[in-house]
Amino acid sequence: MDFTFDTEQHALREAVAGLLQRAYDPEKRRAVTKDEPGFDEKTWSQLAEMGVLGLPFAEEDGGMGAGQAEVALVATEIGKVLAPEPFVESVVLAGGLVAAVGTAEQRAELLGPLAEGASLVVFAHAEPGSRWTPTATGVTAAQGADGWTLTGVKEPVPSGARADVLVVSAAVEGGTALFVVRADAAGLTRTGYRTHDGTRAARVTLDGTPAELLGEGTADRTADVELALARATVAYAHEAVGAMQTALTTTSEYLKTRKQFGVPLSKFQALTFRAADMYVSLELVRSIALWATMVLDAEGSSPEAVLAAADRARLQTSKAGRHIGKEAIQLHGGIGVTAEYSVGHYTSRLTAIDHLLGDGAWATGRLAERIDAGTVEALP
Repeated sequence: MDFTFDTEQHALREAVAGLLQRAYDPEKRRAVTKDEPGFDEKTWSQLAEMGVLGLPFAEEDGGMGAGQAEVALVATEIGKVLAPEPFVESVVLAGGLVAAVGTAEQRAELLGPLAEGASLVVFAHAEPGSRWTPTATGVTAAQGADGWTLTGVKEPVPSGARADVLVVSAAVEGGTALFVVRADAAGLTRTGYRTHDGTRAARVTLDGTPAELLGEGTADRTADVELALARATVAYAHEAVGAMQTALTTTSEYLKTRKQFGVPLSKFQALTFRAADMYVSLELVRSIALWATMVLDAEGSSPEAVLAAADRARLQTSKAGRHIGKEAIQLHGGIGVTAEYSVGHYTSRLTAIDHLLGDGAWATGRLAERIDAGTVEALP
């Protein structure tokens, strides 16, 4: 396997890194995430001008026609500075669903403005009491003479209060369908709040809210949702890699500069061994995230292969995130848990990523079931 990036991919990474590093440092991030929408609208527009928000979409839908590798590069740079822009949530997950399920007219109507930065599209799927399932039960859809209406509650919905368009999963006869809900729809109530990692989420209440069916027919979209969640999982793994890399670098620099008994902490062998273990965890998750990206990009990859690759990336991300986050705080001592210091914020974001689409224990259970059933092979 070739894990190297070409010249254009390196240029993309450098451009995104330059923009995000100028836009965010810990103080700027705290100021931006303090209030709605929880990210910098100017930076979001600049990402759109660079073509980043249209990377995974086909050119005929207003996108760039790029692959998962380019998405991974952007997600990694977002993770390095903890940029709060909802790239994975909007472009990869919600946009990916529209690209996979929507009609040609819907793709043109929704993906073009998303790629241009003129419209924010998010996926409203999680329901109170649910646990990482690709189906919907709490929100139901009813068809009447005037079209479809939705009733129920979705929570948490990342960036749900700011979204211009919601892609909502809802229970219909025969399974789960997907619907498009506009921000100004009647019967739609959104209550936004700040989450522990500084990003924003919302409680979305639908009360007979008018909606447009996404795609043609009411076929069960559970498989489409599961594949979209898998792609988002791999993108989140790369975001986590970026966050872990910065946490490790920050910790290593601290060990070199902080002195105890008149010598730098890096002179204490036990501490350098712990930092070395952090590096091993980082490289393991980086490798499996890259491998999962290649599975997603490979022609002929079956849905089962994509789901298994995402679960393996999810499991390693969970293990590495917990390890690197805890060690970064421990090796910094008391300042590691203060709001003024960065490593605690990186650990908080890694914890959020671990629980957004399923944690490591959940991924382990899914992989074990597939291995028992013989649908995937155990890794050596």
